[in-house]
Amino acid sequence: MPEHIPEVLFVCVHNAGRSQMAAALLARHAGDRILVRSAGTMPADTINSVVVEAMAEIGIDLASAGATPKKLTDRAVEASDIVITMGCGDECPFYPGKRYLDWELDDPAGKAIGAVRHIRDEIDRRVQALVEELLPGDTSESP
Repeated sequence: MPEHIPEVLFVCVHNAGRSQMAAALLARHAGDRILVRSAGTMPADTINSVVVEAMAEIGIDLASAGATPKKLTDRAVEASDIVITMGCGDECPFYPGKRYLDWELDDPAGKAIGAVRHIRDEIDRRVQALVEELLPGDTSESP
């Protein structure tokens, strides 16, 4: 186990789709080797039901995991090593000294399950690449 556990924050506007999928996928692939959070600049009341369905198809139960939309806070950003934004543009605040990545991804809101699966799979591809970058040479198994 590394001395410093990397901390990643996924941010989108409503924290009801992309950032929830990314956080759940990173938790799946990295386990406790990376600390993961997600938040939104204007969080929705609930997670998108089609996103919940798409994640359930690959064995991730967002409801049982206690996933809920959360408000982006200064504290969450300050604690993170990497902030990954997803479609929030100028709504996402910038904090000097933080590493930012912007993942341009379609918003799953209002989309059919087929389109949400495509978004989920693209997020999964990017998350796996992120794990490889943050944990190079780490051969331990994730849970």
